[in-house]
Amino acid sequence: MSEWEAGQDDDEEAGAVMRTVVRQLKLWRESAGLTQAEFGAAIGYGEELVSSVERGRRIPRPEYLDRADEALAAGGRIAAMKRDVAEVRYPKKVRDLKNLEAEAVELCAYNNSVIHGLLQTEDYARAVFNAHRPALTEDEVEQQVTARLARQEILDLMTGRRVFSFVQCESTLRRPMGGRMVMRQQIERLLEVAQLRNVDLQVLPLDREVNSGTGGSFRLLKLKGGTTVAFSESPLNSRVTADSKETTVLDIRYGALRAQALSPQDSLPLIEKALGETRT
Repeated sequence: MSEWEAGQDDDEEAGAVMRTVVRQLKLWRESAGLTQAEFGAAIGYGEELVSSVERGRRIPRPEYLDRADEALAAGGRIAAMKRDVAEVRYPKKVRDLKNLEAEAVELCAYNNSVIHGLLQTEDYARAVFNAHRPALTEDEVEQQVTARLARQEILDLMTGRRVFSFVQCESTLRRPMGGRMVMRQQIERLLEVAQLRNVDLQVLPLDREVNSGTGGSFRLLKLKGGTTVAFSESPLNSRVTADSKETTVLDIRYGALRAQALSPQDSLPLIEKALGETRT
């Protein structure tokens, strides 16, 4: 599915948003007395694209809405829909995860295969998605990268008083995803994030005899109301649960991982060493 192709047959929220946007665009165009061809010429797009947008087959890009607003003298009413449209172009599971992360007061995450998504640079994220097999299309890769970067806004200290705890297996620092230059930039990003006052970043060294995270990566989201939500990943699917029996198990496991890992302060030299190795 292209980033800008509609695919909301099983996504009621996205479908409702797009039906509203499509209806408004068509009403504005018809009120102006323009055919689809005339409207397309006025905003610099072909009649076929205008038709695809109005039939809900294509998601209008931000510049499409800006040009439509100007051509139809909508006074910002059409352009104001850009934010809603931008959200629904992400897959539903990404939107759901983003909403949960936005609600969380504490986020804890263990990763043993790649750097956690909230910490990834754009090039590193692209390398991760390019490594998928069966391979993703270029449009699918760009869609996933865009969605992942959009989630990272919650790391901004100004967006709230959230606390973040990340435990990264040392293997994620050694695996050269995307090549040496990409890894250098990624590790530099880790060092930047580690300086944030609301972030604890720990590394679990490979020489530890005990590693309680061999079962795979997972994260815990502790919400404002006291509920804990767990998100676990597997090769074929991802799973979200609020079942207290399961979240308690993962909470205990995460506590063990934090104890097995280096402290945030002692993790910095290991990260810096990994950075130095990308320069040799």
